[in-house]
Amino acid sequence: MKAMIFAAGRGERMRPLTDECPKPLLKVRGRPLIVWQILSLVRAGITDIVINHAHLGHMIEEALGDGSKYGAQLQYSPEGTALETAGGIAKARHLLGEEPFVAVSGDIYCPHFDYEQVKSVLEDEDPWGNPLALDKRDVAWIWLVRNPPFHPVGDFALNNFSIANEGEQKLTFANIGVYRPQMFDAITPGEHAKLGPLLREYAARGQVGGDVYRGDWHNVGTIDQLQALN
Repeated sequence: MKAMIFAAGRGERMRPLTDECPKPLLKVRGRPLIVWQILSLVRAGITDIVINHAHLGHMIEEALGDGSKYGAQLQYSPEGTALETAGGIAKARHLLGEEPFVAVSGDIYCPHFDYEQVKSVLEDEDPWGNPLALDKRDVAWIWLVRNPPFHPVGDFALNNFSIANEGEQKLTFANIGVYRPQMFDAITPGEHAKLGPLLREYAARGQVGGDVYRGDWHNVGTIDQLQALN
């Protein structure tokens, strides 16, 4: 399985720190945020990793190199301007191959997430071994977390491992997911496109699965958050 780490965001709320340093290279407990993700992926045997970048992207490539010092093989997908999450995937589509891949934001801190579990969430067969019809297969599997203070209303509901757009209790998308590449075929490489509307479209069809992650998770969005983690 391959992985993609999103590292193209500007990090406006982290200014002035991000005026001179890409947000994923900001350090938490002595290690850049993106390196925490790389090491967690490598620990699960996921070593082929694609990283997109835009703002100060050359610094990301200079800092991480080819990934060999982390036991990874890194490839980069430069964007002139950030193309949003789904747009970034579409541009990097040729690097990701035809099999499901895991994707994660480079600015979240979740050092204990076990990426071993991402390898088996998208099934092509039912429990009896019969091939699932294309319109019955999950095209994505995402993880949700308890709603943080900055996002109390949540994003999606979860009903028996099935993601729903509406429900009595919504949880927050953890920015960790597994996706079938075909999900992004309608997006032209270089086009700006957000992931949220695409997930909602497939969730309405009953084709997005999910689970709750209960471990340590932080979407590092402000300087105060960064200082608190450190």
